[in-house]
Amino acid sequence: MEEFQRVCFCLQVKRDRLSEYVERHKQVWPEMLDALRAAGWRNYSLFLRADGLLIGYLETQDFDRAVREMRETEVNLKWQTEMAPFFESQEELHADDQMRPLPEVFHLD
Repeated sequence: MEEFQRVCFCLQVKRDRLSEYVERHKQVWPEMLDALRAAGWRNYSLFLRADGLLIGYLETQDFDRAVREMRETEVNLKWQTEMAPFFESQEELHADDQMRPLPEVFHLD
């Protein structure tokens, strides 16, 4: 049985862009979905609170490798560039440069 890391991270979506952010994720490009799967992203979900708090969850064998492999794809660069204006940031960083996994403190299993 394969071992997977469970990864959770938080980002902040701009309040005035919430509706458009949700709409964009109803139509994620098929090539982006394929790239995520090929890079080892499994059970990937995003949850968005009304104040813009975005919670991401995924399972992968190696999170650092999964992020690195996505950064090497052309489709990810295009997606991240288009999505960058949706996020609150002190710097002009893409969302995948801002993802900092939260430490897991409990898991039922």
